[in-house]
Amino acid sequence: MNQEPLSPLVLVVEDEPKLGQLLVDYLQAANYRTHHLLRGDEVLEWVKQTPPDLMLLDLMLPGVDGLTLCREIRRFSELPVIMVTARTEEIDRLLGLEIGADDYICKPFSPREVVARVKTILKRCKRTPEEAQKASLLVVDEKRFQASWDNTTLDLTPAEFRLLKTLAHEPGKVFSREMLLNHLYDDYRVVTDRTIDSHIKNLRRKLEALDADQPFIRAVYGMGYRWEADVCRLI
Repeated sequence: MNQEPLSPLVLVVEDEPKLGQLLVDYLQAANYRTHHLLRGDEVLEWVKQTPPDLMLLDLMLPGVDGLTLCREIRRFSELPVIMVTARTEEIDRLLGLEIGADDYICKPFSPREVVARVKTILKRCKRTPEEAQKASLLVVDEKRFQASWDNTTLDLTPAEFRLLKTLAHEPGKVFSREMLLNHLYDDYRVVTDRTIDSHIKNLRRKLEALDADQPFIRAVYGMGYRWEADVCRLI
């Protein structure tokens, strides 16, 4: 008799008991297995003994903080990590991603959004290299200065092409407007940050015209933009 595969195990590391239980309830309602830890100094041993499929990791924890834990875990594991934080300073957001976190969520948040993020990241990490290659719907051809989505050529301006190439080259990375401006023009013309917003709006419109259900570019409040669709190939 064949047994059904176990549902993904999500480790919730949150020192506020009510908030941790709320996340556990929503995740279990979405058919995920869960385990809840209240202290940072309990995490490493637990992860080594019972490797989860994903971890929701609070930034501020008793014992060991979330950033330190994420660094330590990256020494021995590629475990997907979503940082959860009430500290919205830009440096903390950037640092959370630079040390190896796959995503971050700022408090207060919607538990449904957390479940959606968990589902997206687990789906992304589940792909085999062969599946990822097959799913490469976006092709960016730098030599021909062309881009296509699902074999349909995108009609892009030079600025839109450079933005698409920059964002899609590093899926998940948050690019500030200033960083994107540095990739936008070859000359040294004077432009404002809002120029990026205008180009992003037009680029989104062209992409969504080909696939309205695909999340392409996400605005990260107070920071900039990042490429969400983990289906790209640069040639």
